[in-house]
Amino acid sequence: MVLADELAKQQRSISVAEFFEKNKHLLGFDSPTRGVITTIKEAVDNALDACEEAQVLPDIFISIKKVGNEVFRIIVEDNGPGIIPSQVPFVFGKLLYGSRFHQIRQTRGQQGIGISAAVLYAQLTSGTPTTVISRTGAKEPAHKFEILIRIEANEPDIISQGPIEWDRTHGTRVQIEFRSTMSAKKKLVEYLRYTSVVNPHARFRVELDDESFTFERVSQEVIACPVAIQPHPHGIEFGQLKRLAAASNQKLMDFLAGTFSRVGKKTALEMCESAGLKSTAKVGSLSADELKALLAAMQVVAVPAPPTTQCLSPIGEELIRRGLDKEFQMDFVAARTRPSSVFSGHPFMVEAAIGYGGKLPAEGNAILIRFANRVPLMYQQGACAITQCVTNVNWKAYNISQQGFPVGPILILVHVASTNVPFTSESKDAIANIPEIEKEVTLVLQELGRELKHFVSRRDRNQLAEDRARAVCAIIPELAVKVSEIVEKPVVDTAPIEGKLMRKLIAKRWTEKGKITIEINNYTGNAAEISIYDISGDNAEDATSVPAFVNEMDGQFTKVWKASIPPQTVWRVSYSGKGGGMIEIRGIEENKKMVVDLDV
Repeated sequence: MVLADELAKQQRSISVAEFFEKNKHLLGFDSPTRGVITTIKEAVDNALDACEEAQVLPDIFISIKKVGNEVFRIIVEDNGPGIIPSQVPFVFGKLLYGSRFHQIRQTRGQQGIGISAAVLYAQLTSGTPTTVISRTGAKEPAHKFEILIRIEANEPDIISQGPIEWDRTHGTRVQIEFRSTMSAKKKLVEYLRYTSVVNPHARFRVELDDESFTFERVSQEVIACPVAIQPHPHGIEFGQLKRLAAASNQKLMDFLAGTFSRVGKKTALEMCESAGLKSTAKVGSLSADELKALLAAMQVVAVPAPPTTQCLSPIGEELIRRGLDKEFQMDFVAARTRPSSVFSGHPFMVEAAIGYGGKLPAEGNAILIRFANRVPLMYQQGACAITQCVTNVNWKAYNISQQGFPVGPILILVHVASTNVPFTSESKDAIANIPEIEKEVTLVLQELGRELKHFVSRRDRNQLAEDRARAVCAIIPELAVKVSEIVEKPVVDTAPIEGKLMRKLIAKRWTEKGKITIEINNYTGNAAEISIYDISGDNAEDATSVPAFVNEMDGQFTKVWKASIPPQTVWRVSYSGKGGGMIEIRGIEENKKMVVDLDV
């Protein structure tokens, strides 16, 4: 037919680059605003992975500057191992080209699309080649490339290349220009901030137009680079098994024991018997039906979970807390790392943290920060399994208000680490609903909820005790004065009554007639070696007891006294001033002291 002939003439193959040219949204380049964040994310991911593989502490420089009408220049420079010159054009100028796709281990980037997609986006919006400088060592020269992508062939188009003088001894510098806007500046800074939280070993120096700032590292320890493992038999599909078998000339038992994780000779023999195949058969000669029988046997035979200590790199509870403390000032932070688990043969691990109070917004929904393999997930929060787990937890059981989402000054961090994170799309913005992952996320949130409930309850009890102490210290002496006036007798010393009620070290501070007095009663049974910190606008030059230390900053004086107070005795100091400020007692456990500011 003529129509069929005409249609046949129109049919042709499509290159990967052509496909993504028309489907940029699949890679996170669905708008100029989002393009900036996606480009920096891909470049930073590559930089962090490279530094970890080289076992160096990442020192990453990021620059975003407007160079023309809606044209921005983005530079990301790292101190990683660099890229050999022959590979640079393919890494940046060919989609689906990388070193991690066939490795079963935790990495940020995996498919070989990200940074080359940014090069493609720049080419489409500005037409400017991407500039790459890389150096692999002090004894090797740096090389500079200007690269475009030949879209119809998905191959690099090298505009220029050659050696160049560069002050770094090793590393890579990427410069990309494309049309965009900075309307998402706040979200960009959030991305960098969140990245520094889960990569506490990295330092990020940022130049954003005329603004410069640094996210410092809080750990000097280089994290161990995950080691690739073999595929697990419970995570294999027929096509993958067929491809592995066709490439092997081994006997079936040796193939199973040597190709798959946690499969020894005994397990391999059990699989062969279950499939009705001879263990000495050549695996490359097996028919499709025999391979299907083998696959079914591999799913049935019990095989231990794959080793996770090698292939995963969790952040750890301590470093999560330190990372959050660096960026968020909160009254309470708790972190948990769940034991490793498996879905469809893929190892994974869930970590989470919860913070409360401090400078977090008191009103509105809790702040949720999602991560996958140490990378912040900045978009599609509603489509993510993590979000659904957070809303499904009954936070009211932990004394937290809830309107679908928990409400109040709360921060929730969830990190999923896996050799194969199940994203909902290639843009890697949300995690799919995998029952095994949802179960682990829910369990860790419930653990943290119990800890938060304990903290809030303890804080409320302490607040109640402090209110009672303030009442005891303020009202009882006044009652004593009034009673003495009525009965016309001397004022009774109320200190023994305070001691019987409190049985703690009580620090009181008050202002009267231009005099500030700090009085500390030790109602405990032991001597107290303490430091008294008094911060206010008064310099305490005429203090009855000279402070051990005085420091002035922005008109506020920090006065420090050191005192040794025997049990059942009183320490006192007074000085001239206006009062105000705050007092803090250090050197004694929280549950053994009470600080009461009678001016409040």
